[in-house]
Amino acid sequence: MPKPTDIKVRTQSRILEISFDDGSHFELPFEYLRVFSPSAEVKGHELGEGILQQGKQNVGISGVEPMGNYALRLLFDDGHNTGLYSWTLLYALGLERDKNWARYLERCAEARAAASGQV
Repeated sequence: MPKPTDIKVRTQSRILEISFDDGSHFELPFEYLRVFSPSAEVKGHELGEGILQQGKQNVGISGVEPMGNYALRLLFDDGHNTGLYSWTLLYALGLERDKNWARYLERCAEARAAASGQV
């Protein structure tokens, strides 16, 4: 499994930039990281896609705590700070960003349609 070689938190652009030792480089928006948090609050306690997180467009990261040599804890400015972002998870989130984000946008549209009674 690739290991990170460089991690930068870009607060102005709200991007976590991460490079891995296999040459991969990902720019992960804070909103993306927040809505795909590995925490039980987001993942839920059952199998499935987890609990839809909405309204996180302007979320910031107020701190980053290294967890040994295997993960980060991201401290979001909306108070969310549970869930460890392992190197494996961050790598997967980078590789699957387009697919994950497309599905997230679909789920948001489905939720809006359900709320307006269009389902």
